[in-house]
Amino acid sequence: MSSQTRRLALLFGTVVLVLAAVNIADKFGPRHTGLVAGPLVALMLVLIARRAGLSWRDLGMSRQTLLPGLKYAVGAVGAVIVVYGIGIALPLTRPAFQDVRYHLHPGAALMTAFIVVPIGTVLLEEIAFRGVLLGLVNRHRGATWASITSSVLFGFWHILPSLRLNHANQAVGAAVGAGMTGRVLAVAGAVAFTAVAGLLLCELRRRSGSLLASAALHWATNGLGLLAASALAATRLA
Repeated sequence: MSSQTRRLALLFGTVVLVLAAVNIADKFGPRHTGLVAGPLVALMLVLIARRAGLSWRDLGMSRQTLLPGLKYAVGAVGAVIVVYGIGIALPLTRPAFQDVRYHLHPGAALMTAFIVVPIGTVLLEEIAFRGVLLGLVNRHRGATWASITSSVLFGFWHILPSLRLNHANQAVGAAVGAGMTGRVLAVAGAVAFTAVAGLLLCELRRRSGSLLASAALHWATNGLGLLAASALAATRLA
């Protein structure tokens, strides 16, 4: 094994171990652990990447790609609004938005969508998966391997958050059942879905050259989805 390969393996392993620790702490630690740990770990990963020789362009944070990233970001948010609007309007797809995790008071829903999601979720995940890991693997193995590796790990990242998905989401529960088999199928489906979503986010990041684009789509998918589910629940209870 060459020194370059050993260095890549060491850096890659360090980043993955740090992310695994954060994932466990966020799941089993105090509420909103991610709000504190997310920004701190994101900063630490950027410092590690910079020390390893990655440029701001490698990380998707170059000032030269800010404008293209902003254009893609606006388009991504607009597309999500349209898709979610159609999804809620159609009876066939409306159950996908009926999720007990998002039965929130309007104030809590707004705080979660505009503070917890971007700071506690999107910031770390985009810097980690579409910034550091994508840039690191791309530098040593090329764009294809970078996208695949980042996206597979992004899928695994969602194992713990999806452990009760078949109970929380009406559409998922109806599709796979409420027992242990249903839980396994729901987790496997969540991993596969988020891995594919990771590929889309990586491609958006590659085309725009900026993390801003993938972060905007990521936030819109989570944050606007939460607001849509919360509003739908409030309408049903009214």
